[in-house]
This record gives sequence, structure tokens and C-alpha cells, in this order.
Amino acid sequence: MATESVWDYPRPPRLEPTAREVTVSHRGELLARTTGAFRVLETSHPPTFYLPPGDVRTDLLVPTSHHTFCEFKGLAHYADLVLPDCTVHNVAWYYPDPTEPFEDIVGYFAFYPGLVDECTVAGERVTPQESDFYGGWITSEIVGPFKS
Repeated sequence: MATESVWDYPRPPRLEPTAREVTVSHRGELLARTTGAFRVLETSHPPTFYLPPGDVRTDLLVPTSHHTFCEFKGLAHYADLVLPDCTVHNVAWYYPDPTEPFEDIVGYFAFYPGLVDECTVAGERVTPQESDFYGGWITSEIVGPFKS
């Protein structure tokens, strides 16, 4: 894949499907594997990946009372990852009722790559975006500098 500068991404953000394999795992559990994800591309941010609920171990995710608001996508809901030996709070977020331009990701899950052991895109391990708020996934084709 060609190099992408986050400064060439649009504002407002764009939703883009990807057929590349995306995985999320923690403590030996494969939490998600899909070739049907969407990337959200927004100026100054590494992409955020949204994974279809049918390809996510939703049985390990428990909704929380935490919410945030995105001016572009609407009200985000959060979920904890609950494993027998640990709980990872607010590890993922989703939009049950996103705004019209983002309707394709209704119920899709985005994971914070810094809160799990490993996220991959097309077999490449992701580097988490430095931030407790943004959930960007940095791969070798993505160049910054990144907003944090």
C-alpha cells in the first residue's frame, strides 16, 4: 500500500471500507477478526477501524455507562472487555445511532489498540496513537505528525 499522510485526510472525516484483514487480541483471546471493517479517515489522525459485530467476540464485551460525543458521528457508547482473569475498562466504543454519513458503522466496534495486547492490519502489528481519547491505528503506511 502507498504511504498516506494524515494531513491529506479530509475534515469532516470520511468513512472507507477495507477488505484487509483486521484482528484484535488480548491475553491469548482473539477478540475480533474481519475482512469487512471500515476506516474513519480524519485530518491529523491515524485511521480508526470499525469492525462488524458479527466478527467481534461480543460475548466478552459488556456495555458501560460511559459515553462521549463526536461532532461528526454522534453519541458513542463504550464497552468493557471482561475475561476470566481481567477486565479492561472502556476498551471499545460503538455508535448505536450514528449520523447519516456514518450509518454504515451502526453497531460496529472500534478498539483502543493501546488497551489490548495486539491489533493487526493485513498481518502488521499496529502502533497505538498516543492519546487516552483518540483511538488511531498507526501502521507503516501512515505518516504524521499525529494529533494527540
